Amino acid sequence: MSLDRNVKTTGPQSSWSEIWHLWTVIVPRRSINGQLVVGKVWRRHDGRDWIYKKFTEFDGEEAA
Repeated sequence: MSLDRNVKTTGPQSSWSEIWHLWTVIVPRRSINGQLVVGKVWRRHDGRDWIYKKFTEFDGEEAA
């Protein structure tokens, strides 16, 4: 008998798993000027894995 780990469960998901959270990430690598690379991403959990989306900041002056 083999176990397929790629099969997703069809059980009920938590309500928090459908909400995107703004998450700050620090990449363990240095930039050109020697500082750590830091950024923000949207992330949510689909019941098994974390899903990430690019975060683009809203500039109020640019919209006006």
